[in-house]
Amino acid sequence: MTDTIKSDGAAWDPEEHARNAATRSAALADVPLASPAPRGGIRGVLEHRYLLTLLVKREVTARYTGSFLGMVWSYITPLTQFFMYIFIFALLLGRGKAIEHFAIHVFAALMVVTLFTETIQAGTRSITRNSSLLQKSAMPREMFPVASLLVSIYHLWPEFVILAIALVYTGWSPDLTAVAAGVLGYAVIIVFSLALGLMLSVSQVFLRDTSQMVNVINNFIRFGVPMMYPYSLVASRFHGHTDLYLANPIADAVLLVQRCFWVPTTSDQQETIALHMPDHLFTRGLIALAAALVLLVVAQKVFARFENKIPERL
Repeated sequence: MTDTIKSDGAAWDPEEHARNAATRSAALADVPLASPAPRGGIRGVLEHRYLLTLLVKREVTARYTGSFLGMVWSYITPLTQFFMYIFIFALLLGRGKAIEHFAIHVFAALMVVTLFTETIQAGTRSITRNSSLLQKSAMPREMFPVASLLVSIYHLWPEFVILAIALVYTGWSPDLTAVAAGVLGYAVIIVFSLALGLMLSVSQVFLRDTSQMVNVINNFIRFGVPMMYPYSLVASRFHGHTDLYLANPIADAVLLVQRCFWVPTTSDQQETIALHMPDHLFTRGLIALAAALVLLVVAQKVFARFENKIPERL
């Protein structure tokens, strides 16, 4: 048989070619296969920040599509709520006489409650609402509940603007302790909301009644935290047995935010703290934050456990 000539002029050896092919196959066999699926978890979401930004912009734009005033409604709605609380509590019920600047007390708490309720409501439906996008794009599925949280935070800024105007008018004079309380309070509610949003988003895929149960629970949250009433009322009615009440992370977050915004507007801050704030508030807040972080880890594991079954259920 005539030998085939290689391009370099040397004779082609079939046996040598077979040996080289076998060597290349063995080398490729040792190379680990990369998974086509994107990295999951919060880390995977952070690695896809550009997609997360696009998803948040998409959610914000969709909320005001076809609206004449657009983002102006983000200021009108909380502003009307603030004036309503001034009228009802300060003028109609007369609580402004017993509790100084009670409208700020209510509005500061309302901001925390609104952030929580909007996050878990949107987070619960985030996967089922974006089912078509989820099946067409390779992205971490946790991105949808995280985007719901960021959208809620984005719509919190108009409320901060309105609150800031009221704080300037009432002579807000905070210290580092008050600022630390506000940061801790929002850290608690953000982590707690994200953890529940992750778990509820998976639950909604397998049990469509989850969103209805969330709506019912949210109706009780406003009355389960010291918003419409001061904490001192709870302490006096339960005669010091408030551990179960303060075991609620939302209540701790509300009290911390009130410590930041409402307490510095009062004429005697030390008296306000003694009368209307629980003992060891920062310790309770740190415990609540630690519990929320543990819950976030558990929520991530639950999400990962059922993540592969989501596409077939959608």
